[in-house]
Amino acid sequence: MDLQLTDRTALVTGASQGIGRAIAIGLAAEGVRVAAVARRIELLQTLSDEITAKGGIAPALIDADLYPESAPKEIANRALAALGRVDIIINAAGGSRPLPIDAPNDAWYEGMTLNFYRLREITHAVLPSMIKNGYGRVINITGTREPRNLNAAHTAKAAVHVWSKGLSKIVAEHGITVNCIQPGKIRSEQIDKRWPTEEDRRKYAAAEIPMGRLGEPYELAALATFLSSPVSGYLTGNIIAFDGGIKMFAF
Repeated sequence: MDLQLTDRTALVTGASQGIGRAIAIGLAAEGVRVAAVARRIELLQTLSDEITAKGGIAPALIDADLYPESAPKEIANRALAALGRVDIIINAAGGSRPLPIDAPNDAWYEGMTLNFYRLREITHAVLPSMIKNGYGRVINITGTREPRNLNAAHTAKAAVHVWSKGLSKIVAEHGITVNCIQPGKIRSEQIDKRWPTEEDRRKYAAAEIPMGRLGEPYELAALATFLSSPVSGYLTGNIIAFDGGIKMFAF
């Protein structure tokens, strides 16, 4: 299938590792010009080396922390300067924030800011570019809707789901789609810290995941690449679980 992505442009946050990194590689392999954002420039340089070694266009590297209030506009401006326009935004940055029941307001605010407010702000900063060009893809990497504890990231991702649904309705007329991918247990630094050995991961997967294994970032990246493409243009306002069947409820 020709995904018709050659010469498209993408801003990818959280691109230094895991899912964000895999998506940046997947998009570049289809001819997309990528602006890759993360805090660790050395990991972004490694990403760039891998992309160019495979024949892709060297990405623009944006070393930035999303948490400061000025970050969304600064990152958007740097991406627009490097790419000329932004056709696709992949919001893959964020982090788990488990909290006790008596956590202070500051802890909740920090988790919500990183996982919702900044994601929304950076997306709105690039929407004018998409509207002007009549094409856009907003893809948010979110999280569980079935939490087992208190976690500011879970609350923030629920906010992302509702915001995405509303946004999808008002930008559709401009050729822009908005979708969320809800990952299950995908191999990452965080997963490997929690289950450090292959035996640990195998036991967990056998007990909890119907497919019997953890997912790999490149597998999720294939879905994100499809959602980024013109051929996915009738799919919007959705939350797509990518979890090997681990979701417990039908609705």
